[in-house]
Amino acid sequence: MAAFLRILGIETSCDETAAAIVVRHEDGRGEILSDVVFSQLDEHSAYGGVVPEIAARAHVEALDGLIEEALSRAGVSLDEIDAVAATSGPGLIGGLIVGLMTAKAIARATGKPLMAINHLEGHALTARLTDGLSFPYLMLLVSGGHTQLVLVRGVGDYERWGTTIDDALGEAFDKTAKLLGLPYPGGPAVEKAALTGNPDRFQLPRPLVGEARLDFSFSGLKTAVRQAATEIAPLSEQDIADICASFQKAISRTLRDRIGRGLARFAKEFGHLDVGPALVVAGGVAANQEIRRTLQALCIEHGFRFIAPPMKLCTDNAAMIAWAGLERLAEDMPFDGMDVAPRSRWPLDANAQTLLGSGKRGAKA
Repeated sequence: MAAFLRILGIETSCDETAAAIVVRHEDGRGEILSDVVFSQLDEHSAYGGVVPEIAARAHVEALDGLIEEALSRAGVSLDEIDAVAATSGPGLIGGLIVGLMTAKAIARATGKPLMAINHLEGHALTARLTDGLSFPYLMLLVSGGHTQLVLVRGVGDYERWGTTIDDALGEAFDKTAKLLGLPYPGGPAVEKAALTGNPDRFQLPRPLVGEARLDFSFSGLKTAVRQAATEIAPLSEQDIADICASFQKAISRTLRDRIGRGLARFAKEFGHLDVGPALVVAGGVAANQEIRRTLQALCIEHGFRFIAPPMKLCTDNAAMIAWAGLERLAEDMPFDGMDVAPRSRWPLDANAQTLLGSGKRGAKA
């Protein structure tokens, strides 16, 4: 492997179209030369969620221009990159096809190696790009499609400790916002409304709190919100604010229990490490300040470092895909052939039990 590597990354797994150029230096340090993201929020907001067909069409229209812009900002040409890395799953199959086929075309035309990257691995390794974090560490991935607690032992070496058995946390925020008449995306709308709410007005359930397993459940909480709203309808602005604040409090208390148990397990299994333990949080829901405060306090309590990459790198982006490709190259992992196919379901931990949220086919990623 060359000491200095430069990769083009492409991300099209959901409703962000992205391209980036990332470099790995001789000392292993990463550097983002460019990171361009086109958000499709306006295209989907009227529908209260992502429409796969609209997303795929938008990727087709935007991707070529974004790649040109990423190359221009980085000051490099396609001939000067060492490989092409594209998200191959999990995600919406239409979007994945657009990104992967574009990467294949570039790889074929330039003779550069192709790397099909797991979107979740991109999230899992981002903290090594931003903070130079050493293995092993824990990652909490909280987004619209994923809620997982994962042990990151090394590149390509992941063990899922917990996953949602129903709704992902971001999905619970979106559905709560929708039933309260708040705009999409739901996470920021619920958080804003909660600022003026009373978090103690509604006693909402804390799903799975007290259980030894480290899984998550948010469907029952969402149902409890619906019941509370129905009982006091029609809702005033203050009612909505109080429900949102109570919902956030229930989420925070649930995460405190679930993640606290995970930190205790990590400390027990890896207490011999010379480097202090760390919890990495990634995904769009990581922007929620109430959740961040809860996790930060929990880490202080357990003696863990709390690491949250910059928000732009917590949500979907191509820099993390390029970096995952660079990490795999550093481990001399094989390139992918032109026959590699996109995968709508692709778990990080292939040995984990199939559950809703695991990323296996037949279950939500």
